[in-house]
Amino acid sequence: MAIQQSAVRIIRWRGGQHPTLSIITRQMQKEGLRPYVWDNRPNYRYAVRSHGYTKVMYVIEGLIEVTLPDSNQRVRLRAGDRAEIPAGIRHGAIVGSTGAKCVEAAVRR
Repeated sequence: MAIQQSAVRIIRWRGGQHPTLSIITRQMQKEGLRPYVWDNRPNYRYAVRSHGYTKVMYVIEGLIEVTLPDSNQRVRLRAGDRAEIPAGIRHGAIVGSTGAKCVEAAVRR
């Protein structure tokens, strides 16, 4: 399933293996990205904001619900799922009930 809002892309994990940090980090590095890891406690809420760069984010563990208020959409990301959020797109997030660990990178063009 791919959700689009001005080129916001959600790509579901289809790999045969469990999506590990090393597999996803290697993939991002092959794309020329400089990934970093973060995690957060259960039910943490990120306020709506936008960035001056495209954000590429993978969920490693747990669940994150990404909110796109300008299109009134919400999408749940699970382990291995990827979100690509272009510069300037307003978005927020809610961490799932077990917390979440993610890896992300900025694409500056």
